[in-house]
Amino acid sequence: MAHIDYFFATMSPYTYLAGTRLEEIAEKHGASITYKPLDIMGLFARTGGVPPKDRHPSRQEYRLQDLRRSAKKAGAPINLKPTYWPTNPAPSSYALIAAQKAGGGDLGALVKAITTACWSEERNIAEDDVIQSCLTVAGFDPKLADSGMLSGAEEYAANLEEAVSRGAFGAPFYIVGEERFWGHDRLDDLEMHLAGKL
Repeated sequence: MAHIDYFFATMSPYTYLAGTRLEEIAEKHGASITYKPLDIMGLFARTGGVPPKDRHPSRQEYRLQDLRRSAKKAGAPINLKPTYWPTNPAPSSYALIAAQKAGGGDLGALVKAITTACWSEERNIAEDDVIQSCLTVAGFDPKLADSGMLSGAEEYAANLEEAVSRGAFGAPFYIVGEERFWGHDRLDDLEMHLAGKL
C-alpha cells in the first residue's frame, strides 16, 4: 500500500485550495496519509524561499492573481487579503497533531475547516474558540485544542526538520517514497503516480 507524507501549513492559501482532493485520491488508490503540519516561514528561511511580504512587487501581484484564478477553478471562495493573515499557525498545528494521535474524526476535514476559517471566513486560526469549532466540525473532541501542547510543539518542530531533510520547500508538499510533489496543482501528478502511470 502506498503512503503519502503530507507536509502543509495551516495558514497556506494553497493548502486551502487543495481542499480534500488529497483524501479523495488516497481513498481511490488505497493509500494512507500522515499529516505533517509545519512552520512555512521557517521552511522558506531554511530552503531559499522568501515570505510573501518580502517578495518583489511583481511576485506579490502575480501571487494574488494566481490565487484568484486558482480559487475560481476550485470553486472555493477566497479573501485574497484576509484580516487574520499572517497569524500564528502553531496552535492550529498543535491541534491537528493532537487530533491525528487521538483519532476518531476526519483529518482532511479538519485541515479544510482550519484553512477555510482563515481564507474564507475571516476568523483567526490562532484563537482557541476557532480551533475548537474546527475540531468539532471535523468530528474531534474540541478539548484537543488544549491538550498535548509540549508534544505538539516538539512534533511541529520535527516536521520542519523532516521536511528540510527530505527536500520539501513549500506547502502543500506531498512525498511518496522518493517522489515529491509540490503544490495543490500537482495533485493530478500524484494521482497518476499512485496509479502507476507516472
